[in-house]
Amino acid sequence: MFPRMTSATALRIEVNGEPREVAEGATVADLLAALGLAAPKVAVERNLEIVPRSAWAATRLAPGDRLEVVHFIGGG
Repeated sequence: MFPRMTSATALRIEVNGEPREVAEGATVADLLAALGLAAPKVAVERNLEIVPRSAWAATRLAPGDRLEVVHFIGGG
């Protein structure tokens, strides 16, 4: 869970249908790190568009963004 922030420093977004707050200036990569998800097993969609892994560090989150994060689990 993200630490509580004041409205001046936090952005409200939605991740997999759940409301969340992230720090202003946070990127997709920051969000995944906070969620503890490893890059090789994750796909991210932001506002109905896939975010390429190569763009995660440069893709800043904005108020109202809706993200779907899919974590792949191997098995047999």
